[in-house]
Amino acid sequence: MRIAGASCYIQGMSNFYEAVYKLVRMIPRGRVMTYGRIATILGCPRAARAVGYAMHASGDLEDVPWQRVINSKGRISARTEVERPLLQRMLLESEGVLFDENGACDLGVYLWEPPQPESYRYEPAGKAPFPKSYHRRLL
Repeated sequence: MRIAGASCYIQGMSNFYEAVYKLVRMIPRGRVMTYGRIATILGCPRAARAVGYAMHASGDLEDVPWQRVINSKGRISARTEVERPLLQRMLLESEGVLFDENGACDLGVYLWEPPQPESYRYEPAGKAPFPKSYHRRLL
């Protein structure tokens, strides 16, 4: 399914996506981060959904460990095709991440924090990553 204007919007988001990927590439094996925590570290605390979009768009980037990004409840967000959440869980389990009977991992054990989070702050090149017109459509 294609959304009119989506490619232009994604192209405008490419710098934000690269900031997300830079941080996600640093998450060590056996550790995870949440969409919201990544957004907060980047300086965009209300952009958790945009982090999710970036992770979904990272499919062809072999050096981005997308499986290490989960939701704030310690669970895998299953908003895409059926196979991807299953693959994500298998990949995380192969790295040593354990899930309980409810499908959640213990964030107290597995959540990773970068040593210098301020070094990952997103600095837009000239304009905000989310145009005001986009926010109006969400309301």
